Amino acid sequence: MCDAMLISSTSNATIKTIRSLRTRKGREQQGQFWVEGIRLVAEAAQQAAPIELLVIAPDLLTSQFALDLVATLTHKGVPSIQVTPAVFASLSAKDGPQGLGAVVSQGWQNLSLEFSPSAVWVALAEVQDPGNLGSIMRTADAVGCGGMILIGNCTDPYDPAAVRGSMGSLFALQLMKTSEADFVKWRSAASVPVIGTSGAANCHYRQARYTKPMVLLSGSERQGLSPALMAACDQLVSIPMVGRADSLNLAVATSVVLYEVFDQLRG
Repeated sequence: MCDAMLISSTSNATIKTIRSLRTRKGREQQGQFWVEGIRLVAEAAQQAAPIELLVIAPDLLTSQFALDLVATLTHKGVPSIQVTPAVFASLSAKDGPQGLGAVVSQGWQNLSLEFSPSAVWVALAEVQDPGNLGSIMRTADAVGCGGMILIGNCTDPYDPAAVRGSMGSLFALQLMKTSEADFVKWRSAASVPVIGTSGAANCHYRQARYTKPMVLLSGSERQGLSPALMAACDQLVSIPMVGRADSLNLAVATSVVLYEVFDQLRG
């Protein structure tokens, strides 16, 4: 690791800017987000994410894999700074920080009428929990989805909890955001089937026939899909339940249906 001035003050201007990425306002203003940990930084590098800055705490970073990763990224021209353990801790949300983090540019795409013929996308309306969103991104990546459409007032996929929950799958997905009205307008013009999930649907999720391309649409944790979004769906499906629970966790429910889609379409 090359010698560089060690930042030892938590009041350093660069450190304060990175710390602002803890908040949604800061992330939106900077168009960037914070990624922490050897695995997540490695995933970002492997998926060619736009890493703007590496943050390294030499006294904490002992992994040879991580040192090689830093050397590779530095050789490719990625800027880096070195900080003391105390400064790194001021940026960290982890117990036992590993001494490696990165500032990465966000990667929003525009909602388009053109979908790959083999694409399966997930659309989420008004999802509020970043942990749920991170888990759904992980499942969507696992089953080969092309990306995710976030509708209305959704939580931020670049929230640290969502980034951690995705376990790096965030970097494998295209992300789009839109209003409910614009999604409905897009739906009326696009030739992509939309399958919605609703506890009130009569169709068992395994009885539906899924095709490519398609969009799987789920609503918020508390309210589900709005009437306008349900009307925009080609079909609504439900997951049967026989116990006392009247609903499933959004990440669990979306994952259950995604794996049925995956099983039907891979044959």
